[in-house]
Amino acid sequence: MSAPTVRRRRLGGKLRALRGELTLEEVAEKSGGAFTLSKVSRLERAESAAKARDVGALLDLYAALGREITDEMREALLTLTREGAQRGWWHSYRGVLTPMYEDLISLEAEATSVSMWQAGAIPGLLQTPDYARAYMTSVGMGAAEESKIDALVEVRIGRQSVLTREKPVTLWAIIAEGALRTKITGEGVMRDQLSRLLAMSSRPNVNIQIMPSDSPPHVGQVGSYTLLGFEDRPDLDVVHTESLTSSMYVEDRAQVGVYRDGFGRLTATALGVEASIERITEIRKQL
Repeated sequence: MSAPTVRRRRLGGKLRALRGELTLEEVAEKSGGAFTLSKVSRLERAESAAKARDVGALLDLYAALGREITDEMREALLTLTREGAQRGWWHSYRGVLTPMYEDLISLEAEATSVSMWQAGAIPGLLQTPDYARAYMTSVGMGAAEESKIDALVEVRIGRQSVLTREKPVTLWAIIAEGALRTKITGEGVMRDQLSRLLAMSSRPNVNIQIMPSDSPPHVGQVGSYTLLGFEDRPDLDVVHTESLTSSMYVEDRAQVGVYRDGFGRLTATALGVEASIERITEIRKQL
């Protein structure tokens, strides 16, 4: 698929929920020929890129059949439709990116806020090229992946443009102190990385907190995650989690809320922003 698959999946899931107990055959019949069984099925299964006029017409049909479709819901679903058809700069790297990674990049590009908890590494949006290269090389990548490292580093650095564009994303990153003390091969790599954190922390749209090594037990010990927010459209908020072999998107609104509440608790447990800058500075002096 050429479009962000997570957007298509979310749109398809919303349309399926609105169909409710109606069969595909009934939708096709009640549409008066505007929709075929296969067309509705493809939209729900995210098998093809939706067109705004089709989604709008389907929403009109469901509203006429008694479904409650608010103006906010309509706009959210049409936004999913429009964004699901977009292509970004990362499209030229499709040969080295997985579909899930493409999804993440597209979501970062569309988001208005990114809130992330990182237990073991510096967040990708804040990495230097040398740190990114060293980290990718060290996480057990196979020979095939290693041959793509140059391109993957370019992509990782390219993602960071969301922080410096005309209307930048607001980043709130909470990083475990242990990540700052990682021994990275290469002279000055870790020192430069911490300098990068300090420089980015001075931007008005970037907040960095450090979770001290001696902190009490906290929800972040379950694993790292990223919450991507979309301003006044909470129905579109998504959580991204990642492990060594797989990635997962949490899209259910209630579950996203659990992660959001967890991030609030992490914010309260970590060092404050100013104290975090001081901690980064202290560790940098030790290198």
